[in-house]
Amino acid sequence: MTTIVLFGGPSDERHVSVASAQSIVRALGTPLAWFWAPDGPVHDVAIDDLLAHQRAFEVAFQPKRPALWPDLEQALDTLPVDDAVFLLALHGTIGEDGGVQKMMEKRGIAFTGSGSAASAAAFNKARAKEMLRDRLRMAESRIVRGPETVREMLAKYDRVVLKPLAGGSSYGLAFVKRGQDFEIDSNVPYLVEQYIAGRELTVGVVDRADGPLALPVLEIEVDSGFSFDYAGKYFGTGTREICPAHVSDLMRETAQDVALAAHTTLGCEGYSRTDMIAADDEHIYFLELNTLPGLTASSLVPKELRAAGIEFRDFLERQIELARERSAADVSS
Repeated sequence: MTTIVLFGGPSDERHVSVASAQSIVRALGTPLAWFWAPDGPVHDVAIDDLLAHQRAFEVAFQPKRPALWPDLEQALDTLPVDDAVFLLALHGTIGEDGGVQKMMEKRGIAFTGSGSAASAAAFNKARAKEMLRDRLRMAESRIVRGPETVREMLAKYDRVVLKPLAGGSSYGLAFVKRGQDFEIDSNVPYLVEQYIAGRELTVGVVDRADGPLALPVLEIEVDSGFSFDYAGKYFGTGTREICPAHVSDLMRETAQDVALAAHTTLGCEGYSRTDMIAADDEHIYFLELNTLPGLTASSLVPKELRAAGIEFRDFLERQIELARERSAADVSS
């Protein structure tokens, strides 16, 4: 078995992907590392070159070796190793929305994380909410058809949240108050959502031999005047992450139940992370689920794993094992 860490990709979250890949190879030691360049070519990267890259969240990674393949599909069609398992360190469009997963399923290649159907469902926030609406409490939201959609929501609520319909890492996140000017990028599909004041919680779920396990609840505290955007998430600007969260037993159990329900209902495999709000009335509202959440040193799931007493390397090896088992089952069927 050969593990290949695939990272980069064409999405605007590739900086996070590079940082995830660095954490993964540090833990595993000797996998292969493939960088999928934003313009398409795939490079075989020396581990030392990947680890030597500084300020991954800010500076674009530039591979030293020339590309071996002009695109990912050709790389998958001419795999240079037998019995490969891809450990996906991709985030964002194509890598997390089911596109890459579909490529690998078509070729019978093992990969970590959820399959193409669950990935596509979770990546589209409106679709995920529709699938979960009968099981979980959630804020009112609408797909933005134009500025009028936002104005209609602001007529009902004092404050709303604008977020890209598909995507993660808090890119494009904006909070708008009634009477405030706002702009919407017409080239990006957006969701406008009722703002709910409360405590920001997140819970990872990992698949184990005896079924999915909800990790300890993590709370994100945000200072006044700040939000949990890209800077807050990866540079700690105006934010603090507390794990385990200081919540009641009832709130902890409810938050974990929400994460488990989202993971299983959307058909996720391997691991996921569900974000939610515990409102002032202590009701918990589902926000979104990430099928390939960040695995960087500053990411949330690794912090929850540590709080649960699960070594990062053990977590990764279990993900690889699950990928092989699923691939073998697909072949036999």
